Amino acid sequence: MNSPSPNIHPGTSPVGIVIADDHVLIREGVKKILRGAPGLRVVAEAADLAGTLAHIAKYRPDLVVLDISLPGHEGLEGLAELRRHYPEQRVVMLSMYGEEQYGLAALKAGAAGYVTKTMAAEELVKAIRQVMEGGTYVGPRLAEQLARQACEQAAPSAHERLTVREREILVLIGAGLQVKQVAAQLGISASSVNTYRARIFQKMELASNAALIRYAVQHGLVT
Repeated sequence: MNSPSPNIHPGTSPVGIVIADDHVLIREGVKKILRGAPGLRVVAEAADLAGTLAHIAKYRPDLVVLDISLPGHEGLEGLAELRRHYPEQRVVMLSMYGEEQYGLAALKAGAAGYVTKTMAAEELVKAIRQVMEGGTYVGPRLAEQLARQACEQAAPSAHERLTVREREILVLIGAGLQVKQVAAQLGISASSVNTYRARIFQKMELASNAALIRYAVQHGLVT
């Protein structure tokens, strides 16, 4: 893999970037953002992890902008698989989920930055530049979470033990959705939702939907 790049200065080679997202409109939006940023160059794009890995092998990019929800992979599973093949690859996660939900887990899994799709365009460019300078990019909410954990030296929150799918269901039930509504939104069966919910109750030592909703609200997982 590429060795860590020096600071980005005018006259140096542009930063080569692979974009991985299964939504064409998102990829087009990211390309437009990066094309307007001096010193950054999109070398390839992919709609799934297999394509992403192939592009990394071919182009040896400086950085990958990786969607947290690629087809066939539960979010951070895609990041883990990428890093199994390319452990030194710099990755900035691009996510539809808030920093408080997956940001910390993404950093622990090896991402160098976490940017939500609701952030301003300049935040993605800022994240890429910061990562290429050898740093780690975190947004304000994730920075606050990290600071709070450092001060409290607390054990990880119960929801951090959940898988990505379990967290999705936690958030949806926490927002007040019924099992059938959760199943419809995620495209899975109601029985699967009930199975995941049972696992959530066991892992988090909760006994009811009401307790789950209280937890989600208290930890800022729902608004």
